Amino acid sequence: MKKQHGNTRLFCQLSAAAVLVMSANAMADEAFSADSKWMTGDWGGERTKLIEQGIDIKADYVGEVGANLHGGYNNNKTARYSDQFGLGVALDLQKLWGWDNTQAKIQLTNRNGENISNDRIGDPRAGTLSSSQEVYGRGHMVRLTQLYIQHQFLDGKLDVKAGYFGEGEDFNTFPCEFQNLAFCGSQVGNWATNIWYNWPVSQAALRVKYNITPEFYAQIGAYNQNPSQLEHGNGFKLNGSGTKGTVLPVELVWSPKVNNLPGEYRIGYYKSSAPAPDLREDINGQDAATTGQPYRMHDSKHGYWLVVQQQLTSHNGDASRGLNVAANATFHDKATNIVDNYQSLMFVYKGPFDARPKDDIGIGFARIHVNDQVKKNAELANVANDVTNYDSLSYSPLRDTEYNYELNYGIHVTNWLTVRPNLQYITHPGGVDKVDNALVAGLKIQSVF
Repeated sequence: MKKQHGNTRLFCQLSAAAVLVMSANAMADEAFSADSKWMTGDWGGERTKLIEQGIDIKADYVGEVGANLHGGYNNNKTARYSDQFGLGVALDLQKLWGWDNTQAKIQLTNRNGENISNDRIGDPRAGTLSSSQEVYGRGHMVRLTQLYIQHQFLDGKLDVKAGYFGEGEDFNTFPCEFQNLAFCGSQVGNWATNIWYNWPVSQAALRVKYNITPEFYAQIGAYNQNPSQLEHGNGFKLNGSGTKGTVLPVELVWSPKVNNLPGEYRIGYYKSSAPAPDLREDINGQDAATTGQPYRMHDSKHGYWLVVQQQLTSHNGDASRGLNVAANATFHDKATNIVDNYQSLMFVYKGPFDARPKDDIGIGFARIHVNDQVKKNAELANVANDVTNYDSLSYSPLRDTEYNYELNYGIHVTNWLTVRPNLQYITHPGGVDKVDNALVAGLKIQSVF
């Protein structure tokens, strides 16, 4: 009898635990639950059913505040807000229609707001090289950011993706755990002037990837270079009018485990087939700023990049927490590209406190160097225009190197909401040493609906 009572008691305890687990899961699925993956919840289980059927609806929001606390070109203090709404759907076509190893994606984005960097931090005649609000840019409009189909061949070794998308989602990819643009996303697109378009701009594209080993793959792409897709009102342009050439990136990617901690190492090269103007010489090989003749044209431009990401430590054996290091470097065509090289170094510690295991703290340093030919060309233009006073509206500011720094803390409020207060310091905004160094307070909000 005692044994029966014991079994009965154990059964009751297990049943109670099961009820608690199911209750917790049900609550996690509710809208605004801190444990839900989505702010709007699981829609009474319908969202999970759709995913099981091959339809994953995605909706998200990024908002960023930038306030100039000190310095910059215009020290009249203010704050600016910019944001982006995203709405899309990822489709598993094998589940939907029986197309083996095939996926598709449709993504729309809408950006709005203003940027503190444009007229407070940088001299409007030169701008800033980076941006204190990375989500700003590419117009206040709705864009088709992704429209593609993807298929795996040869037991998954060969992966082909075709449609409309940007280079930065496959090549030179990098996460966005900072607010300053110099530490966020594909850096080649930030400095390869007028040819490599990052999110949210899409282009007609083809990407082919081959998995050589489970840890190592090579890929090559072809992207339509069409500046007209940047224009307001062309967010859904799918025809090729306005095409100037093709951007051809290639990349090798190695993703090893070092001491059982993940890493990723990328090296790549790009070439654009579109004609590109020289930064200084005219059609006769003389200084165009002096002669007034058209700048000579080159038949292409190119560059290469390096990306390193490595988790260095775990936290008491928990690999989801610990110190991570990342470094980026890009190098560009000195004849045609305004920025000829860029480097950055970042450290992010995930789960710094036991009471806040999903928070993170980050610090980043970046250097952006303007091509010496740009500075020389501006000097020649000022001489030709007989302008020596920096404050003159017709003066061309001389640019050299801009440095960006950011310290941030990511507060994991819920599984669907992260708030990231940050401080940024910009030395020589726009590479112009006559502009005061600037201190910017930022706040980044990321939410998944």
